[in-house]
Amino acid sequence: MFSKAIVCLPSSNMANGLTASNLGRPDFTNALHQHGQYVTALEECGLDVTILDADDNYPDSVFIEDAALLTPHCAIITNPGAVSRKGEIEKMGTVLSQFFSSIEKINAPGTLEAGDVMMVGNHYYIGLSGRTNKDGAEQLIEILKRYGLSGSIIELENVLHLKTGVAYLENNNMVACGEFISHPDFKKYNIIAIDNDESYGANCIWINGNVLVAKGFPKTKELIEKAGYSTREVDVSEFRKLDGGLSCLSLRF
Repeated sequence: MFSKAIVCLPSSNMANGLTASNLGRPDFTNALHQHGQYVTALEECGLDVTILDADDNYPDSVFIEDAALLTPHCAIITNPGAVSRKGEIEKMGTVLSQFFSSIEKINAPGTLEAGDVMMVGNHYYIGLSGRTNKDGAEQLIEILKRYGLSGSIIELENVLHLKTGVAYLENNNMVACGEFISHPDFKKYNIIAIDNDESYGANCIWINGNVLVAKGFPKTKELIEKAGYSTREVDVSEFRKLDGGLSCLSLRF
């Protein structure tokens, strides 16, 4: 169960953020509205939400998940693989010290963005991507071991981040799309397979028995409900234009 979340308000120059989506420029005013609705959804799931001020120096800073990994025993400040995002981690130590007594860090030449890390109980799957390299993944595994946790590496083929295409919903259920549907490392889970035409919907988040799903993906929503979950749709279409999804917008712990 989660009790808290940390989010960062969208930057006024978020339209200059990284993207390969070709979905057009995000509308800042609408993004602010959608972000507010996202925070409301987190609160309705029982979370106490800390809202950080926008950082106009970093257009992608609203995607706060990539800057840190929060475990039950420690916080880990990452080292983003995107050069333009490396400065985002500077304030994370101060922020996280309010909640964690143990704070670890991924060091260069290792890179790690927590969008590539999926927690399943005491185990963490780590995707190797254009943003997370083997050195960063191995550093994370060593940190996890010190706290009685474990980690393993997943090779990614077509997605930006691991959690772009897979999400763990607890109770041995896992939403998966594309390359992850038949991935050998996930055979032990009950796979909720998402069609390619709704692949964006695979990035959903479980919070205290509820599942937040992106608005506009009815087949994904129906499949998750058939698996026994209560769902709540959240419109994050402006953030999709920057390759961001529901999980990217918060740190939940």
